[in-house]
This record gives sequence, C-alpha cells and structure tokens, in this order.
Amino acid sequence: MRVLKPIFIFLLTIAYNVSNAQYTEVINSNRPGLSESAFSVGTNVVQFEVGAFTVKEEHTPLQYEVSGFGIDFSVRYGLLFEQLEISLDGVYQNDNITFNSGSVPFDDKRANFRNLTLGAKYLLYDPYKNAEEAKPNLYSYHANRRFQWKSLIPAVSVYVGGNFDTKDNPYTAPDVEGFSPKVMIATQNNFNGGWVFVMNLIKDRIGSEFSDFQYIFTLTHSFTPQWVVFGEAQGISSDFYADNIFRVGGAYLWNQNFQLDANIAFNTKDTPSVFNIAFGASYRLDFHKDKKIDNGNGNTGNFKKKRKNKRKKEDDFDSDDL
Repeated sequence: MRVLKPIFIFLLTIAYNVSNAQYTEVINSNRPGLSESAFSVGTNVVQFEVGAFTVKEEHTPLQYEVSGFGIDFSVRYGLLFEQLEISLDGVYQNDNITFNSGSVPFDDKRANFRNLTLGAKYLLYDPYKNAEEAKPNLYSYHANRRFQWKSLIPAVSVYVGGNFDTKDNPYTAPDVEGFSPKVMIATQNNFNGGWVFVMNLIKDRIGSEFSDFQYIFTLTHSFTPQWVVFGEAQGISSDFYADNIFRVGGAYLWNQNFQLDANIAFNTKDTPSVFNIAFGASYRLDFHKDKKIDNGNGNTGNFKKKRKNKRKKEDDFDSDDL
C-alpha cells in the first residue's frame, strides 16, 4: 500500500496546517460557492477569485424573463495578522429583461453591479489552535478518519464592510443608494475524512428600508488531493426580494496557487425561477513568510523550513498498515 502513502501524508499535512494557521501551502479559496471561510488567506498573500455565470430567470405570474451574463470577483489580502483579511467583492450583471404581459413583448437592457463591497474579516476563535489533537497520527490511517467530538466546535470569524450602490440601480431596492453597512458571522468546521462545513449569517445594506438577512450553508468534500465537490443552500429574506437558492459543483486544484471550479445554481419557485451556470478560477500571489522563533539556544528558526523538514521525515516513514 505504499502508493497511498504520499497522498495520505499530503492530506494530513494540509489538515494540520489549516487547523493551526491561517496560511496554507495550498490555495484556500472561497469558490466555488458563495460562502466565506472563517479563515484568512494568510499575511502577505494576495488572492484573486473570479467567475463568469449565465443568467436565466422566468417570472410566471408577472410574465417576464431575464437572460444575460455576469462576472463576480473577489480580491483578498492578508494584512498585519494571520487572523485579519481585507477584501473587495463585487458582482456585475448585464442582461435583457422581456415583459410578455402585454399584446406586444417589451425588452429592456440592464447593466450594473448587483453589489460592490469593501470589508475586513477577523478570526475570533480557532478551536484547534495549538491543540495536540489537531496533529495527524502518522501511524494510523483509521485514527485520522475517526470522528472527533471537538470538530463540532467551529472556528468563528466576524466580517464588517460597506456596500457602494449607484443611484437607480435596477438590481437593488428603490431606496438603496450610496454607502450601507454589511456585517457577517462566519463559522467553519473541519471534519476528518476531508469534510468541511461553512455557515454564514449576513445582515446586508443595514439602515435601508429593504435591508436583507441571508444565510449560506456550504458542505464540501475533498475525495482526492486535487478534486473537491460541494453543495450549498442560500436563503435571502427582505421585503424587496426573497429566495432559497441551491448550488452544486466542484473544483480542481491545478497547482498549489491555482484552482478551477464550476457550479450550477437553481431554486424551486417561479417568482422568478432561477437557473445559472458558472465557471471560475482562483489564483494567489504568495509573499508569505513565516515568523522566526527562538529554538531555545539563542538561534532562530523558520516555521516553514521546520514543516518541510518534518514532512521529509514523514515521507521516509514506511507504514505497511495504510
């Protein structure tokens, strides 16, 4: 079973690094779903996440349909502390809406940002920080896949940001214009076996008459070091728009700094019905440098080098039990 050993060691190393630090040696993207991870990208890491999607909506009672395309993007940067991240997020949409209620169909072209937000996220609590149980067991494959009760305690982050909306935006409520606050609580549970559950609770465009509340639940599963699948549920509640949207899809890790993804989004109602197809990519510029520590004899060492040396020793370990 020596063929499995490199994959096993790789997965253990990633899980341990995610549990004990913000920075990971493999890109940590929020795509392909819409939810925000509780963890940042790591200090001095610049990460770009962008996608293109189709737009297809049909409103049966009001007899109109929408078709077009959109682009969503996120620029993330780890600033000052491992726990802190600033980000610029936006969704731009260009579509054509056709009204079929009259004797002659009427078309109207629309284009604007559905949202443009600048904000900061900070990790408040990490249950596995410096925890002994977060370390992988290099001698037992089954021990590392066994359920741990502590994994039910999530990492918790808070996000504070601001929306910037233009006047007469066709995608926002009538009274929404200029700056409006946005706050979010993001939690993340990392389970053995490559399962991750992320939850976002969002209060958006605070202060406007049509302020909305959203929840996003995302469950991902990595079944190889390169492939990840996910399912997601998003709920939106406001007097302007309310919906429950579901997404399924996956992502492929091209290399440690580049990821590709795809997903479909749909709902279960006709006011309007929604069906979108999206493709995206994530890329990071990694300028991260681990902090130096005193090893006890007056000399300093580098965390990253120590991790690499540790993994080299792990690779030399021969286990016929895997």
